[in-house]
Amino acid sequence: MPYAVVVLGTAGSGKTTLIASLADYLVANEMDVAIVNLDPAVEVLPYKPDIDVREMVDARTLMREQGLGPNGALVAAIDIVALRADELRDEIEYLKTNYLLIDTPGQMEIFAFREAGPITLNILLENMKSVSLFLVDVSFVLKPSNYLSALLLASSTHFRIKLPQILVLNKIDLVGEQLLEEFDRYLSDPYILAEEITGRETIFPWSTDEIATIIEKLNVFDTVEVSSKNMQGFDQLYASIQRVLAGGEDFYTEEPSPRL
Repeated sequence: MPYAVVVLGTAGSGKTTLIASLADYLVANEMDVAIVNLDPAVEVLPYKPDIDVREMVDARTLMREQGLGPNGALVAAIDIVALRADELRDEIEYLKTNYLLIDTPGQMEIFAFREAGPITLNILLENMKSVSLFLVDVSFVLKPSNYLSALLLASSTHFRIKLPQILVLNKIDLVGEQLLEEFDRYLSDPYILAEEITGRETIFPWSTDEIATIIEKLNVFDTVEVSSKNMQGFDQLYASIQRVLAGGEDFYTEEPSPRL
């Protein structure tokens, strides 16, 4: 069975680009990779998926045929995918690969608040060693309270899909080195981050100690800073993935993949 890497995150966090770059990284390191696209609404992909859910259901077609808006069509499409997830599982089992990368829709409510997302992943990943990457645009979380919001959403998703999770701060190429160093400083100590939140944002319902306690309880994930554009930090990302999936050891199948 392959190792599975599920890429989650809000719209605009760079999931699809990271999938393409991570696939390139793994292939460059002589790993065989297959990609599953689980987004029935995506129009353009920077990679060629081995399995594409749009061949099963297309959200834009549902919009036209059922008069749904974009969000309603996506929810309806994922509900259909959940009902037919066994078919996708059969396709996955046919693939012979080291790593299975799973791209997901940007609308996080599919996984954080609705049943269809977790059900689909549970069927697809049965008996596979799996890890989820929760992507966050680093420019968004430079505002301290936004980072707290990202931790809350990451934690909610983690509890729902029940997979080991790595927090990936993406797009570091767009952030100056000084700002990134400041961000790293308050990441190192929950109390420093809490002080930043209460100090910068005068209207806040909790005290610094209360916020620090919340951050400490939520900040349980490995955190990796990367750029999908120039692949900065991908060695660290791969190391974190390996610590979860293989205890730090590289994974190779016993036989080479028959896929061309």
